[in-house]
Amino acid sequence: MSQSDVLLAVNGTLMRGLKLNPNMVAAKATFVRETKTEAAYRLWTINDEHPAMLRVTDGTGVKVAVEVWSVPPAGLAGILLNEPPGLCIGKVRLEDGSIVLGVLGEPALVEGHREITEYGGWRAYRAQHPQ
Repeated sequence: MSQSDVLLAVNGTLMRGLKLNPNMVAAKATFVRETKTEAAYRLWTINDEHPAMLRVTDGTGVKVAVEVWSVPPAGLAGILLNEPPGLCIGKVRLEDGSIVLGVLGEPALVEGHREITEYGGWRAYRAQHPQ
């Protein structure tokens, strides 16, 4: 990890072995670790193509499984530009209390979609609902 790299928490198809992981590789990102967010997030599936994670403040959030990657600043823009519409980069608090950048969904994106918070992560949901 270069001193200028930023840490990015991903919770869906950017994770290792999944559909958009080549975008991480193209950005010269390096896998750091698997972890979870603090218990303040909820998760939806968007047409079973990718998840959307939103932060909540009403006490109903859970810890969501994420991967943390080290990303060169120049690569971050490329990753974001190739994300599906409605996803954005924001600050995410991990279970150890650290704050990193992370992929979040806009509230409007999840309207009318299935909530999958109970699974605790995209991989767990996909394991129960293979395509």
